Parts: sequence; C-alpha cells; structure tokens
Amino acid sequence: MSSSLYETLGVSKNASADEIKKAYRRLARKYHPDINKEKGAEEKFKEINAAYEILSDPQKKAQYDQYGDSMFGGQSFHDFSRSAGGADINDILKNLFGGGFGGFNSRGFGGGFKSGFGGFSNSGFESDFEQDLNLNTKIKIPFNTAVLGGEYSFSYQGENIKIRIPHGIKNGEKLRARGKGKKSYGQSGDLIIQVEIEESEIYKREDDDLYQKIDISLKTALFGGKITINTLKENKKEATITVAPNSRNGQKIRLKGYGVQNRKNDIYGDMYLILNIILPDITKLDPELIRMLESKLP
Repeated sequence: MSSSLYETLGVSKNASADEIKKAYRRLARKYHPDINKEKGAEEKFKEINAAYEILSDPQKKAQYDQYGDSMFGGQSFHDFSRSAGGADINDILKNLFGGGFGGFNSRGFGGGFKSGFGGFSNSGFESDFEQDLNLNTKIKIPFNTAVLGGEYSFSYQGENIKIRIPHGIKNGEKLRARGKGKKSYGQSGDLIIQVEIEESEIYKREDDDLYQKIDISLKTALFGGKITINTLKENKKEATITVAPNSRNGQKIRLKGYGVQNRKNDIYGDMYLILNIILPDITKLDPELIRMLESKLP
C-alpha cells in the first residue's frame, strides 16, 4: 500500500510521533516562504503542513494507515495536493478525514499561524517561526541608567523605540521590544536588544558593588574628619561619612547598601570609597610649618 504522506515528511511508516514531529519541523523551516524564496516552496510548505496535520492526529493517521493513497484516488499525496486546482485543499481533506483543516487556503496563509494547522501549536514550530522574524541590535546606555533603570529611547531603522531599562542591568544582557521585529502573514517578531553600558567617570562597578575614589586632604587623613559624598541611591542622594584619624592612601571605606539594586532579588550591593590623599603644595605652606615638618617628620 502506497504511503506518500510518510514520503512527504521523509519518514518511514513505522516512525514514532516524535520522529514525525522532528521531520515536520525541519522541513517546515526549510520551505517556509519567508525563508525559502524558490519557486514552489510555498506549495511544498502547504503540502508538508497538510501531511503533518494528518499524521500527527491519531484518528486521521489510523484512517490513512488503513486505506493509504486510495483515499487520494490512488495518486500520491504530492500529485493529489497539486491537482486540487483552485479548490481549497483544506476542505477536500476535511471531507476525507473529518475534523478541522483551518489556516491554509488556496490563496495563501490567511489569518496566520497561531490559528492555523494544529502542527504549529502542537509541534512547537510557532516559536521557531517567530524566532525567524526576530531582529537583533545593540545599544549603549548611560552608566546611571543601567544602575537606576528607567525609560530609554533610541532609533532603529528610522523608528523611535522606547524601552524600559530594569534597574541593575549588567553589560551584555538582552532586552526584548515586543512586535518590533520583522512582520509576515499577520505575525510580528521581536527586536532583541543587547545592552552595552557606558563607563562612568566617577564609579567602577563589580557585579552589584560600586567603587568610588574620594579625594581627601592630608589633614583629614592624619586627624580624621567628616566628608559628604554623592551617591546613586535614589532615596538618599548624599551620604556623610567619617574618616578615621591616621587613614592610609588607598584605604577602603564600606557603605553598606549603597551599591546597585539587583534586578532579580532587589537586594542592594555596597559602595566602597577608596581614599586618595592629596598632598599639599609645600611651596604654599607657612615657612615656619615647613621648618617644623622638616625637623620633626620621621
């Protein structure tokens, strides 16, 4: 008994449901009209989908396994699907097998893929097809926007696109602008946006921790004192810290919870202030102080 439906998908009559599904997905991707522009690809695509619709349905498959190509008047399924002429192949198959054959008509693809052949939703091909419609781009965002989050606008292919940057995003992470990809047959892909973060003149970032170099005078380093710094914490833009007497150059002071708010768990990292002691210009010091320092310093 001829089994041209199996031949259409390139599998044996004893193929498992998983093998049939994999063969369908491979061929559907190969012949999809958005991917394959060769003449006849669209007809082949319809044929593949119709074959899968039958072989993926246990009842329809059982009918075909019993009667074979005699259901198509003895023709192979390939010849049968092409001899339909202007008739709707879905209606013909519905009459032969019963059940629904929506989505693909003799004029093309109609309402799209989500409501079409069961093969799309059942096989997972829909996500593959939508992935083919996705576009990719890169953007560079300000350091502070990456830390704090917020709206960001950029131009892509002549269109102004506005996206929301989540707080704490890291360099190289990707965002998705829904429906901003390629469009085809009622479907829209997404724009996948890889984020690069501009360097800051003030801060260095390591994961969720921030590092800031702070200039202090020699007097503050020797005798201690209070200094006020700017922070990136939205509810506390400034912080006053105490520098201990006899502080060393390069010494770190930790400000717990003043780092980056993690985008997944919302926990704040820390900020580390790195002390940079600014030595005075000795030529501008009081002569008596200079003589005293010269004689007393170890």
